[in-house]
Amino acid sequence: MSRSRFQYGLFMLTGLFLLAALFAILLYALTPETPVLRGPILLASFIAILLGSLLCMMFLLRWLLRPYNQLIGEAERASTARELLKSQDEAEFVLETFQSVVAQLQEQRNALEQLSAEARERATSAEKFSERIVASLPSGLIAFDANGLSMVINTPGRTLLGVDGRALGESYETLLASHTELAAMVSDCLKQGTLYRRSEVEARTPDGQLLRLGATIAPIELTPDRGPRGALCLLTDITEVTELREQVALKNNLESLGEMSAGLAHEFKNAIATLQGYAQLLQNLELNEKAQVAAGSLLNEVRNLAAMVTAFLNFARPQPLQLEDTDLHGLITDCAVELQPLFEELRVELAISKGESFTVRADERMLRSALQNLMRNAAEAIPLEKAER
Repeated sequence: MSRSRFQYGLFMLTGLFLLAALFAILLYALTPETPVLRGPILLASFIAILLGSLLCMMFLLRWLLRPYNQLIGEAERASTARELLKSQDEAEFVLETFQSVVAQLQEQRNALEQLSAEARERATSAEKFSERIVASLPSGLIAFDANGLSMVINTPGRTLLGVDGRALGESYETLLASHTELAAMVSDCLKQGTLYRRSEVEARTPDGQLLRLGATIAPIELTPDRGPRGALCLLTDITEVTELREQVALKNNLESLGEMSAGLAHEFKNAIATLQGYAQLLQNLELNEKAQVAAGSLLNEVRNLAAMVTAFLNFARPQPLQLEDTDLHGLITDCAVELQPLFEELRVELAISKGESFTVRADERMLRSALQNLMRNAAEAIPLEKAER
């Protein structure tokens, strides 16, 4: 409708412009040809035609630019709507972003709470585990802070020091009052950080029993609330170990003494063998009765002494057995012949039953010595007043 009106107005302006132009032409044609009369007419006609042309051009331009203006209006309205939609989208985006951030923060908070709970659980488990380790240690464990106050004392530590459960929190001077050497070591460790490894100290129980303790004292780092440095004392009862060590040392000394004694006994045995030879030589000489008796007694004493030295040597340095087939009946007869002078002196008669000889697997030398000792002891054990000897 507006377009038809615009076209109608444009046609009217065009018609009026044409009528004005035609009127000007007619006026110019009918006017006398005098410059005075035609000049104003031409000027007025030119101005009228110019104004009409301008109006026509304006309407024409407006008509031509109308679609462009419509496009600009649509674009402006679309831009306004888009800005409004954009502002709404930005608000929704900010809201969604804020909600997403809140959700992420909530998830992180839950994760942190879970990690914190796990850390507390691990710390509690580690603390209980360390407490069980300290409690199950067979050695005494005592920990002191920088002020010298006891922080930890396990059961073996209380037993070794002879204190009760109330000793926790006491100073080392009070706790180790009866163990001066150990207290001095703890003091040196707290003040100078000295490390003591496997040091042996003596201590006494409340009932006066002497204990020998192996002490290891080392500095430890503490939390800031307890001070820069503490001391950890590890005590072990080495009384039995020390006694065993002393017994081993005594055994080694006795072995050395035995070896030396065996050497001396060997030298004595050589001298006794010489004496025995001279005694037997005296018996073979033609001497009176008293000399013969004296020579026999001397030979017996020398033999006894040789037997004692031989027994001592066998005890000090036992010889391995040399097993061989031995005629037991013949060995008994030989021992009886060797001990015949002793039997005659003691007026004892050895009765050997005659039977079948049999062979045994034995060390002939040691078996001979055993049989001789048995016969000698039996002969000497018979009372002198007994009729049957």
